[in-house]
Amino acid sequence: MMRVELLTVGEAFEDLIFMGLPHLPRLGEELRTPQFAATIGGGAVITATAAARLGMRSAIVSALSREAVRALRGDKVRVVNVKRPREPHAITVALSTRGERSFVTFNGVNDRLQARLPAVVRRRRASHVHFAFSPSECATWTAVADRLRAHGTTTSWDFGWDPALPKRAGFWRLVRAVDFVFVNEIEAVSYAGLTRRANIAGFWRGAARNAVIKLGPRGSRWAAARVDIRAPAPRVRAVDTTGAGDAFNAGFLFGFLRGASPRECLRAGNFVGARSTLAAGGVASLPTTLPRFAGPARRARPARSAGPVR
Repeated sequence: MMRVELLTVGEAFEDLIFMGLPHLPRLGEELRTPQFAATIGGGAVITATAAARLGMRSAIVSALSREAVRALRGDKVRVVNVKRPREPHAITVALSTRGERSFVTFNGVNDRLQARLPAVVRRRRASHVHFAFSPSECATWTAVADRLRAHGTTTSWDFGWDPALPKRAGFWRLVRAVDFVFVNEIEAVSYAGLTRRANIAGFWRGAARNAVIKLGPRGSRWAAARVDIRAPAPRVRAVDTTGAGDAFNAGFLFGFLRGASPRECLRAGNFVGARSTLAAGGVASLPTTLPRFAGPARRARPARSAGPVR
C-alpha cells in the first residue's frame, strides 16, 4: 500500500446546522430559520478533507455513513470504514446565532469506535497520524503513539472538549507521548486547571512536547520548550465556525509535513481555518491552495521532550 502523508483517526458525524437564529430556543419554544445545511463533520473527516484538497495524500480511519464515504472518496481521501452494517452513524445538530452555538449529538456507532481503532491503525503506513477524539483508555493510546514513533511516524492529537479528560488515568502521559497537541484557548485553560489565560503557554510548554493553541480571530500560538511563536489570523466575514479548528489542524500539518517554518505552519493553519468559516459546515469552503508565503526560514521540527510527566 502506498504510504500516505497524513492519516486521520477519529469520530465522524452527520452535521445538521441551523443558522441565523435570533437567539437560542427557550423552554418549549420553536424557532424557524431559512439558513440550514446538512454536511459531513467530525475532526477526522474535516482534517482529512482539508489536507486532501491542498494536495496531500490523505487517509482516514473512522465509522462513516455511506454519504461520508462517498464525499471523502470524491476528495481523493483513502477510506477505512470500521462501521458495520445496520449500525447507526453519529448525528450532531448545531443551533447557531451570531454569537452563540449549542449542540445536541446522537453518538451512534461512535460509542463502539475506540475498541476497533488500535488494530487498524497499526496496519496503516503514514508519515503522520492525527487523532481526533477524546480517549477513554489513555494508556492504550500512549502505547500506540510510542509504537508509531519507533517506526518514524510523527503524531498529533486534538482531544476536543471533554471536561472530565484531564482527570482520566494516564491523560498527561498521553499528552507528552504525541508530537503535537492541538487545543483551543478554552480547552487550554480548562485542561490546565488555570484561572488566567496569561499562564497558558507556560503550562503547556512543560506539559506537552509541542502545544498548538488556537486563538480564534486572534490567530494561533506554538508553545514548546524552545519555541514560542504567534501568528495573526486573516480577517474574514464568518458565516459559520463549525469545524474551523479541525481545518486549522490540516493547514498546520500540511505546512509541517512539507517542511515549512514554525511561523509558516501557524499561518497555513490560520488561513485554512479562516477559509472554512465562509460557508456552513466544516468542508464547503475549504481552500485548494495556500497563498504564497515567504517560505521556510527554518524547517519546523517537533520538540522531542517535555517536562515532567503529570
